[in-house]
Amino acid sequence: MLYNLFDYLKDFTDFPGLGLLRYISFRATFAIILALFIALFVGKKIINKLAKKQIGESIRDLGLEGQIQKKGTPTMGGIIILISILIPVILLGDLTNIYVQLMIITTIWLGFIGFMDDYIKVFKKNKEGLKGKFKIVGQVGLGLIVGLSLYLSDQAVVRVPSSAVVKESHAEVITQEGFSDKVSYFKDEKNTKTTIPFIKDNEFDYAWLSPVGGEAGQKIGWLIYVLMVIFIVTAVSNGTNITDGMDGLTTGISAIVGVTLAILAYLSGNIIYANYLNIMYIPNTGELVVVLAAFIGALVGFLWYNSYPAQVFMGDTGSLAIGGIIAVAAIMIRKELLIPILCGIFFVELLSVIIQRLYFKYTKKRYGAGVRVFKMSPLHHHFQKEDIPSIIQYPKRAIPEAKIVARFWIIAIILAVITVITLKIR
Repeated sequence: MLYNLFDYLKDFTDFPGLGLLRYISFRATFAIILALFIALFVGKKIINKLAKKQIGESIRDLGLEGQIQKKGTPTMGGIIILISILIPVILLGDLTNIYVQLMIITTIWLGFIGFMDDYIKVFKKNKEGLKGKFKIVGQVGLGLIVGLSLYLSDQAVVRVPSSAVVKESHAEVITQEGFSDKVSYFKDEKNTKTTIPFIKDNEFDYAWLSPVGGEAGQKIGWLIYVLMVIFIVTAVSNGTNITDGMDGLTTGISAIVGVTLAILAYLSGNIIYANYLNIMYIPNTGELVVVLAAFIGALVGFLWYNSYPAQVFMGDTGSLAIGGIIAVAAIMIRKELLIPILCGIFFVELLSVIIQRLYFKYTKKRYGAGVRVFKMSPLHHHFQKEDIPSIIQYPKRAIPEAKIVARFWIIAIILAVITVITLKIR
């Protein structure tokens, strides 16, 4: 809002400081600070109101250390995260940018679905919350909106080198150290290409999966792309939701993922760095840095209250929205195939639940008694349990919650570093 207003006013006034808003780095810095302060100061008031209205977490006794003490802790704290993201983005982001628009839609859309789930659990006293089919419909709907918007929008393009000087080409002069001082020509292209790690050219085109070639193959490629977007949005948002079972676990990991995505978005939206790293240059994605900066600031501010012992839980209001933001941001910068690495913890947590349920049902049907692969799923609870019958027995003794969270954060940092260096590993 402020960005667009000042962008309009710059033609009529020379007011000092207006030029700063042109710089993504300035707006991103301002966004992270503003989001942090909103989460810290507004968050405290929201937590007090949630506690006053007795909107607390209902805890099932699973025999985990310190679990009962969490009963009654205010939940639905994801509202703090949503407010802390949306206000800086609306004020400082370019609201005419398709990527910013989709990130705002994602935040509100999945935040609302999560809010309805929490509302049913807390106020309707239904532990199951919103029915799974409604969550899936909501996630699929968002995936369709994102996928089709990227297909239809003229802003959602990749700028590729052009050997011939054509009318719609863009002339870029690369003069930074390490580059030749010459004019290179590029053209904007609508394609279904994405980044794939450890491959020489570092690119993969979904159209290659089409059984036919030509124009029809490109259209089928877009269909495959949209289906992949739906799958990624659903998988990552569910994985984030499942991981949210310990104080500060999802919050800390998501902040680390957010920093990595912000770096990748900045590199992908900058012609010089994209050329140097030999990655796709995606115009207009630099604005995602402002959104992700607000995302990081909101999470760090929320972590102040969500770290062990937590004063508030984010609930599905926060976890579903966080997962959606991560998934959609990765899709927009064509780095969605890096998600299994970057979001490795979310991926393994989700996988642990699937493996546990499928194997338990299989062994119960075949042998009459179910066998656990893990002591308990999701995986983070496996490390909290004492020695009980399961295929995987490590560790023998329960690990304190705070130590599990800290170790998962360390793993998340390692995965983030690996994700970044894959850009140069071919």
